[in-house]
Amino acid sequence: MDLKDVINLSLFPLSDIVFQKECKRNVDENGALVLKGFILPSALEKVRQEGLDNQDKAYYCAQDHNVYLTDPDLDYPMNHPRNRLIKSTKGCITDDQIPLNSPLHVIYDSEIFHDFLCNVLGEEKLYDYADSLSSINLHYASEGKELGWHFDNSSFATTLLIQKPDGGGVFEYVENMRDADKGEMNFDGVKKVLDGKVQVKTMSMPEGTLVLFRGRNALHRVTPTQGDTTRMLVVLAYNSEPNVAISDSASMTFYGRIG
Repeated sequence: MDLKDVINLSLFPLSDIVFQKECKRNVDENGALVLKGFILPSALEKVRQEGLDNQDKAYYCAQDHNVYLTDPDLDYPMNHPRNRLIKSTKGCITDDQIPLNSPLHVIYDSEIFHDFLCNVLGEEKLYDYADSLSSINLHYASEGKELGWHFDNSSFATTLLIQKPDGGGVFEYVENMRDADKGEMNFDGVKKVLDGKVQVKTMSMPEGTLVLFRGRNALHRVTPTQGDTTRMLVVLAYNSEPNVAISDSASMTFYGRIG
């Protein structure tokens, strides 16, 4: 299977310099790039079926965390925005559970796709995770499952929506809520979001949509899934440095095992 069998290259010419510059402009201006219809219907259906066939292997976890995804800071009370606990619940299958002939591996391993991401995101080079679990993850959110408000630790996230739920599962975000590089955490702004006093933005993502999202300074969440149809979302995870592996403690938390 080649990249042309997976991605709609006529609509999204990944190697075209003009297209890359337009995508980079979108990311730089909006903190996100949304490419609807990125995966061809046949490849999308194959990945969806792979997800259904392997759902029984998923590891499910429920986490209580703060929006900064850090340990509590006892200089602040536990109800302070710095420490206030948010809930996230989801299931996941890992890289080593994705079929070797999956379209997901074709995308993830493609030098064309790597070069596209580097040029759009301003990265010199991208590397796979050094462990066997983290590079490609397929997340399941059945009814009631959600991803609570948080900032990402990484500079960007690359996702593919495989299956929409009947309701809920809406991606909500608020741009420029902090400046992590300067150590500005904007507790007052975060509190307003958590208290429901800020108008949030939503991102429309039909099935087959590729999203590049800079979530390091944008507060974001996915609302609880509604209905019998499980939301399935793929995360394609890269690093800007080689030989990076997820820690054993994080691996046990997210995957229930060490790769």
